[in-house]
Amino acid sequence: MENLKLVYTGKTKNVYALDNGNYLLKFKDDCTGKDGVFDPGENSVGLTIEGVGDVNLRMSIYFFEKINAAGIKTHYVSANLNDTTMEVLPAKAFGKGLEVICRYKAVGSFYRRYSDYIEEGADLPAYVETTFKNDAKGDPLVTKDGLVDLGVMTSEQYDSLKAMTQAITKIVADDLKEKGLDMYDIKFEFGYDEKGEVMLIDEIASGNMRVYKDGEYVDPLTLNKLFFA
Repeated sequence: MENLKLVYTGKTKNVYALDNGNYLLKFKDDCTGKDGVFDPGENSVGLTIEGVGDVNLRMSIYFFEKINAAGIKTHYVSANLNDTTMEVLPAKAFGKGLEVICRYKAVGSFYRRYSDYIEEGADLPAYVETTFKNDAKGDPLVTKDGLVDLGVMTSEQYDSLKAMTQAITKIVADDLKEKGLDMYDIKFEFGYDEKGEVMLIDEIASGNMRVYKDGEYVDPLTLNKLFFA
């Protein structure tokens, strides 16, 4: 890694520039959390757990290969488990960063917002919502109209992003279902290439999904063990 150009230092991954124009993501064992307790919803690194980077990369490889095989565009090129790295295509972020959540159940922040209209745990039809990545503002929700009117993306890009989100979520949820696990919601990040085509970026790891088994919540670290059992 010492010969590569470091372009970004993230909370759980570092990004390096490659000579071929692609980028290399180096997965770290640092985890978000607070007071030494792992929490994927936290915005700062709270602890280091040996092997987390490896298992996050393994899960990402597994799903990215499935998604690519389904003909859905992602930034994934290849990976090297020996040095916990993943080669990816260059992609531009939407705005200053956008998170896309797909929900199968009314839980978490969705239920807190809309509890006047729905029961907790009720089924949702692959409901898609988008939030700006902004820790200081609490990752504010933004609608399709907002994204288009603010110049973050085109209407066509949003429609593509939504359809891709629902298709990818089904791939992940169906796979978990085969393992006896129920996915309630999942968070993705998308970007776009030089032609403006939307692609799935970042990672697909246990810390980005809310999963239950027999009605009981499965924390991300336990999910890793169950997934690769």
